Amino acid sequence: MSIIEPEIEVLEANAHSVRYLEHGWPDPLCRWHSHKECELHLILDTQGKAFVGDYIGDFGPKSLFLTGPNLPHNWITDEFWDGPVTHRDMVIQFDQDRIIKLASAFGEFSDVSRLIERSRSGLEFFDFDFDWVRNKFVQVRDLSGTYQMLAFIELLTYVTGIPSAKELSLVKMQQNVGDTRHARIAIVIDYIVEHFAENLKVETAAELSGMSPQTFSRNFQAVTGRRFVEFVNRVRIGEACGMLYATELQITEICHKAGFKNLANFNRHFLKVKSMTPSEYRDIARKDLVPQLEAAQ
Repeated sequence: MSIIEPEIEVLEANAHSVRYLEHGWPDPLCRWHSHKECELHLILDTQGKAFVGDYIGDFGPKSLFLTGPNLPHNWITDEFWDGPVTHRDMVIQFDQDRIIKLASAFGEFSDVSRLIERSRSGLEFFDFDFDWVRNKFVQVRDLSGTYQMLAFIELLTYVTGIPSAKELSLVKMQQNVGDTRHARIAIVIDYIVEHFAENLKVETAAELSGMSPQTFSRNFQAVTGRRFVEFVNRVRIGEACGMLYATELQITEICHKAGFKNLANFNRHFLKVKSMTPSEYRDIARKDLVPQLEAAQ
């Protein structure tokens, strides 16, 4: 079964300002998708690849993300993870327009409004109180009415004040919910993630999308923010990262398993994407990520 389902999600309109979700891995909710609501996403368990707009990077236990309206996203647990996980994600979705209206009525919420604007690129937060944040997610889940909203506003206010945040996607996505172009490109992204180690050609991708190669290339870059070859290489580097910290494979073998033809090309692309060599990444990942994983168990 495909890990990433090409889907534009339309949430049911109702009177509630927030929507709470939680799920494990694997789960049908884990798919490449977008929606007009903002999403605050707390990772409880596993490690793998975060796909946010044109960004591809690592996530691990205790990761916190905020994605803005219509920004495609997915978190894929590495295939080296052994067995299913019951609770991997805690998710709160909310309408940005209601936050903006709140800020327009009460100037004290202007910082929150600016955070929502920054979230159009996707944000990952660091150096925050994980236990406090998780407890607020639980309150939003368990409370209702005014008390739920107070817990949510308190959580959002806390997130606004986290001093360390990284903007993820270089391109701020502006696609429309009804844009079938995005759905076609998502089919190709699905294919890339499943077949990254193969010889992927623009012509094959264009045929999958039902477009001419020229039209496909233009639309792919418009939707993802990256050229097709560049996107494929970033997915391959992401897969290589998983193999570097989760296996004992030699770097040469990882190079070929990730879809690169030779070690020099692999090293060059890896350095460009990660600003370090594969061996340096392996050392850092095993020093920083593995203790996080053990602490979460």
